Amino acid sequence: MISHLLGVLGPTVISFGNVAASETVMNLFAQSGTMVQAVLMLLLIFSVSSWGIIFYKVYQLRQAHSASQSFATLFRSTKDFAMLAGANLNAPSSPLARIFATAYQEFSQWRQTSPQTTPPPETRSSANLENLELTLRRAVREQMTWLERTLTFLATTASTTPFIGLFGTVWGIMNAFQGLSTAQSATIQAVAPGIAEALVTTAVGLLAAIPAVMAYNHFIRQVQVLTAEMDGFSAELLSRVRWSLQDGPQSSPGGYSHAVR
Repeated sequence: MISHLLGVLGPTVISFGNVAASETVMNLFAQSGTMVQAVLMLLLIFSVSSWGIIFYKVYQLRQAHSASQSFATLFRSTKDFAMLAGANLNAPSSPLARIFATAYQEFSQWRQTSPQTTPPPETRSSANLENLELTLRRAVREQMTWLERTLTFLATTASTTPFIGLFGTVWGIMNAFQGLSTAQSATIQAVAPGIAEALVTTAVGLLAAIPAVMAYNHFIRQVQVLTAEMDGFSAELLSRVRWSLQDGPQSSPGGYSHAVR
């Protein structure tokens, strides 16, 4: 029985080897049915798009990290917020610079508030700090959204392309066995080319999914690192402003002039 099976499968294995050696993926694509070709085209679109996103995110996150490190160093080396407000124009890719720009707009509103129409300085300072804290939280969330943009496409590619490829394989195998019913000789050699064409979709689906899931996990980790840096910067900025309000004169908005100008 075993020798009989080996005798049957031996030529089949040789046949599969010849198919793999002589036919390229393009040949298999050209010989595939309309549905399998559509699946392969869809997988190709997913793959090309995900690779474009990968290259873009590598550049974006690298620039964001480098620019944020430079801005954080400048922030810790000076107390002149007006100078920092000008410096963040040279760091548009820095999340920290964007957070500071949002906070500086809040500072500008403080300066524009008339002392005659506001509560006592102590109450005003407390309200300003609460508003600033809310502003910083909102700014951090906005930057997180900016950094995570397009990552959902990578997650979608990683989770769906294997199943799309599997669908193409099942469809191709169904067509192969349907062709077997009309063939003169019902042997595995008759369906081997059709099965080989169908299995290409699974391989292409995995080729699209594996880089996408690896890149997604790497980028999520990078975003988490930048988020921790943004949270630390926001706490440091809020602490510096709080110290400035407590240290400066309390009778006029000029009490925090050295921290906001």
